[in-house]
Amino acid sequence: MKKLLAMALALCMVFALCACGQSTAPAAAPAASEAPAASAEPERTSFIMGIDPEYPPFSYLGDDGNYTGFDVEVCKAVCDKLGWEMKIFGVNWDEKLVQLDSMECDCVWSGMTILDSMKEAGYVISAPYYDNTQVLVVKADSGFASSADLAGKVVAVQLGTSGENLLNNDLKDLASTFSNVLTCDSFLKCFTELEGGAVDAVFVDMPVAASYVKDHEGLKVIDENLGAEQYGIAFRAGDADLCAKVDEAVQALVADGTYAKIAEKPEYAEIVNNLIFLSK
Repeated sequence: MKKLLAMALALCMVFALCACGQSTAPAAAPAASEAPAASAEPERTSFIMGIDPEYPPFSYLGDDGNYTGFDVEVCKAVCDKLGWEMKIFGVNWDEKLVQLDSMECDCVWSGMTILDSMKEAGYVISAPYYDNTQVLVVKADSGFASSADLAGKVVAVQLGTSGENLLNNDLKDLASTFSNVLTCDSFLKCFTELEGGAVDAVFVDMPVAASYVKDHEGLKVIDENLGAEQYGIAFRAGDADLCAKVDEAVQALVADGTYAKIAEKPEYAEIVNNLIFLSK
């Protein structure tokens, strides 16, 4: 009996020693699987250019039924350099920024005046590429020689343009001398109203005025600059990288001579001297 009791005690001590020898550290957790890499933004293959379809010589419908113009040709060269397919979207100029925000186009690039209000609203604007002024177009036989001669007369301007903005703000004193300011949804309608006698003058960007008068007899540009401004390309807030990529491509076109080759075409003779990148 004593032997049995001694053996039982010995076995208990062996088990106790074995238990004490076991590690109390928790089992190592299985290695966590690596987090999946963030999916990269898909590489761009196309670019939608938002234009005013009736804005010669920067953007307009050519005789072949395709859009052309200085801005269109430069954008096409940019897209070719970057390997993008260029697409064109004709915006309603008065709603251009709404349509840009709605993703209907990737930019607004069509003789667009750079305004502080756009920057303050968060839009990303390219480097300025053109120095512009506002002028008045009248009938050649009207006898009008300055803006002062249009007191009591009707003047047309396109909706959503810097010209309309000027007449509502910096040039509101001048506008107050007119009997009426008629707003139209395109420059062509403004000129149609002038040629039809419904208005006495059109307040318009100088390059558009020069281009239209060159091709339409009986009109003249009053030799008076009424507002200095610059053109740029507008991108959505958050598209600074896209803007920088386009700016860089434009500068590459300037450096290799492509930009100047486009600008030297006869149809752009009225704007070449005001192209900022060629005057440096």
